Amino acid sequence: MKRRRIPAFILACLLAAGAAASAQSRGNGRIEGKVEDDQGQPAEGVVIRALMKGQTDVVQAKTNNKGEWRLNNLGAGDWTIEFLQEGFEPNRIEVTLGPNERKPPITVALARPVDPTVEIQNEAKKAMELAQGGKFAEARQIYEALLAKYPTIQIHPFIARTYAAEKNYEKAIEHAKMGLASEPDSVDTKLLLADVYMEKGDKEEAYKMLDTVDITKAPDAVSFINASITLINDKKAAEAIAILDKVIAQWPQQAEAYYYRGRAYIAGEKMAEAKADFEKFVSMARPDSPQLEDAKKLLEQLKDVK
Repeated sequence: MKRRRIPAFILACLLAAGAAASAQSRGNGRIEGKVEDDQGQPAEGVVIRALMKGQTDVVQAKTNNKGEWRLNNLGAGDWTIEFLQEGFEPNRIEVTLGPNERKPPITVALARPVDPTVEIQNEAKKAMELAQGGKFAEARQIYEALLAKYPTIQIHPFIARTYAAEKNYEKAIEHAKMGLASEPDSVDTKLLLADVYMEKGDKEEAYKMLDTVDITKAPDAVSFINASITLINDKKAAEAIAILDKVIAQWPQQAEAYYYRGRAYIAGEKMAEAKADFEKFVSMARPDSPQLEDAKKLLEQLKDVK
């Protein structure tokens, strides 16, 4: 038996009749409007998808070259209407339609996706300016808002700094550790944690943390020099010298490292080495260096050392 071809217009009628019969969401209501892009211009080709609450029958349309759209033959009920266009964020509105109701035209605006990097940088800059002005709580609020919106960004160390500035060392350590858990190799976070431990008075933890830092990747010598000063004051000259040896190897032009190593040598009763370091420091130091006068006095006392 041959299969008979059904004329196209008859097939279309049959399909339409079947869809109408199975779609409980159809009626005589109408929703229409206009879609604009982020410049306020008509958005052509926007896909409109409408779904009535409790139904699965999706009604679709597209905007014309004037950005206009219309959904006809809609049933009474609560409708969710989505507006989809490549390059723009999806938009969604809720419309309640009465029996045979025809809604006044609705204007919908599309927005382009926001670059999170730009937003993060701008907000972080605001927070940093607040922190520099001593407004640590306000800065922290911005950081915490960023973290809530972008949970994967490395923002915990910045929060830790605001707590450290307020001398809330426990919270500072908590957030610094969370930052380190996210980026275990972060030299900046390790140095931050070492500094907070030192300020808290937990010297042993500070030294342990510094020991994990690859000094060749450190941005500066500050944390290491501060640790060496504490060791000198604690009469641990050998440990201080060991740290300062690394500092000078990494930053040979760091003048104050020679001064403090000289002090450590004096504490360790190595006067010839101390004299050499003070001479080096005096030759390198700026005229306004706070250690310069002390170094000159010490050199005068060591002038006969050979």
